[in-house]
Amino acid sequence: MPFEDDLGAALRQAGDGFTVDRHALVDAGEERGRRLVARRRAAVVGGSVLALALIATAGAYTGGLLDGAGGADGVAVAAAPSPDGGSGTDRAPDGGAGNPRVGSGAVSAERMMANLEKALARTGGKVTPTHARGTESEGGAAVSGLYDDGKGKAAISVSLSRVDPRGSRAEQLTQCGDKNLQGYDDCRTDPLPDGGKVLIEKGYEYADRRVDTKCWRAVFVTAAGFLVEASEWNAPAEKDAAVTRPDPPLDGMQLRDLVVSQVWRPALNDLPAAEPEPARPGAESGTALKDRSAADALESLLVPVGIPIASRGGEGSYGYAVLDDGKGTSLVQLNVAKGASTSGFTGTDVTTQPDGTKVRITQGPAEKGKGLVQWTVDTLRGNGLRVTVSGFNAASQNGPANRPTPAVTLEKLKGIALAPGWNRDRN
Repeated sequence: MPFEDDLGAALRQAGDGFTVDRHALVDAGEERGRRLVARRRAAVVGGSVLALALIATAGAYTGGLLDGAGGADGVAVAAAPSPDGGSGTDRAPDGGAGNPRVGSGAVSAERMMANLEKALARTGGKVTPTHARGTESEGGAAVSGLYDDGKGKAAISVSLSRVDPRGSRAEQLTQCGDKNLQGYDDCRTDPLPDGGKVLIEKGYEYADRRVDTKCWRAVFVTAAGFLVEASEWNAPAEKDAAVTRPDPPLDGMQLRDLVVSQVWRPALNDLPAAEPEPARPGAESGTALKDRSAADALESLLVPVGIPIASRGGEGSYGYAVLDDGKGTSLVQLNVAKGASTSGFTGTDVTTQPDGTKVRITQGPAEKGKGLVQWTVDTLRGNGLRVTVSGFNAASQNGPANRPTPAVTLEKLKGIALAPGWNRDRN
């Protein structure tokens, strides 16, 4: 992938490196298009069924936060919200260097397993916990197991963490992504009276549906910045396991009840608060392109192209836009990295601009989807800043192709990648 370990930190931090090959770039767009799905998967301790692809910083529930009404399955449900995690190696506000952001360990891995069983006790099936982490873990509190209701065993997981409730991450966690890129069947976000939100998404393990494994998830973010997230599959493992049933076992309401269940309260109480996110420059600010989010930078650079933007999105160093000129939709994506790998910039197909910027252009079939065409302009500046822009003849890297070539010409893609704004210092 263009950003190694893309399911993890790369999706969050704008400075991660990526490789040059076209196949990797396509994979990155798909994984990033899925946004936080895999990153916030519940943990696997010992490296088996499920992987905690994300960050899990911890959060503390305030007294009475979950004193709400019961859920549809009889499990006590919170009247309040909860959030997502920062890195498991973040530092606590008062911890100082070397003190990871972890809880006291008041809730053990064994207790997390018992909590999962309790939360699912009235769903009509039996869960056998397989892996868990307590609140003392740097990876965050999490639990996973096998759920069996007699209709086929299914993997299920829950993770607990925390985000800055006023930061962009908290907002992104409960936003449905672009369906063209993420390929889900259904997604909705339900606001709660106290300011929290619950997202329910019914999607797939892979956006291109290369296998039939479905992944349904629920994300519960509170106004205080707490997060509970659950994921379930229609197979006994997240990946590399045969599908055992048409759909994951819990329906949308049961997933919702699982994430807002009161059983998670003690563990959440033991997790420290997330650090505030730094202020992010706005799309209309005077900051250099390299200091904006890639999505904002791409949107501003596409204005002169003059093609309407049907949808846009991304996070940190990755941004995309789907353009619609009336002749078929077309995806444009942007990757930006500082200090990235310089491999791929030594061949005869590499040119050098007067300012020393190296440029590599590729045109041809995309790696995914029949009939897909991909045009890519990959650039590397002398200070290590790498800007890569790609255009596709479809609204998604997975297709279907709906026009002969990308909507944005190769020359204009090159203009985006070589825009002088990338070289400017922060204002």
